[in-house]
Amino acid sequence: MNSSDAKRVLETALICSPQPLSVRELRVLFNDELGADTIKALLQDLQDDWSTRGVELVAVASGWRFQSRPQMREYLDRLHPEKPPRYTRATLETLAIIAYRQPVTRGDIEDIRGVTVNSLTIKQLEDRGWVEVIGHREAPGRPALFATTRHFLDDLGLPSLDALPLLDNPVQAAAALESLADLPVQPELAIEGDAPADLPDGPSSQPS
Repeated sequence: MNSSDAKRVLETALICSPQPLSVRELRVLFNDELGADTIKALLQDLQDDWSTRGVELVAVASGWRFQSRPQMREYLDRLHPEKPPRYTRATLETLAIIAYRQPVTRGDIEDIRGVTVNSLTIKQLEDRGWVEVIGHREAPGRPALFATTRHFLDDLGLPSLDALPLLDNPVQAAAALESLADLPVQPELAIEGDAPADLPDGPSSQPS
């Protein structure tokens, strides 16, 4: 199979797939006759082929996918005018702390923000598929350890946590996540209305 035919197969599979496809999955298309490096080179060629179109080929945490370019969003939204979920600033700051300091416990989040975390805040992030429990800390009460998911990275269009911007505190990090995911923000909940503290460090590695 020549490269043009191989690219056509990859293009078709990626366009028809509802989910991102990893290089390993894409190799199955060719009965593993094409190596990973060859597949990646063909994908880069496809990226170039689509560089001037309204749709782009990108690599996210779960694999490769076609998606609309950000500048097309205002037009596509006219086809589906339903309102996306709204998140409080506290929710975004909690998500930012988990993303940048994971794995963290609820107590860690409260120590950084300086306020009590509403249980519904964590549940909202879990229901969205952005946050999950990956274990428990060996401490009194064995508190749950929270981390972000691959779905979180996919929704932000990022290949890994290393692609998150390096920021100093939850306010800046929350604003960055809001921009990346195009999230509408609703007024703050009274229970979480205090000003947050500084975020100590940058992002850690994504848990496997």
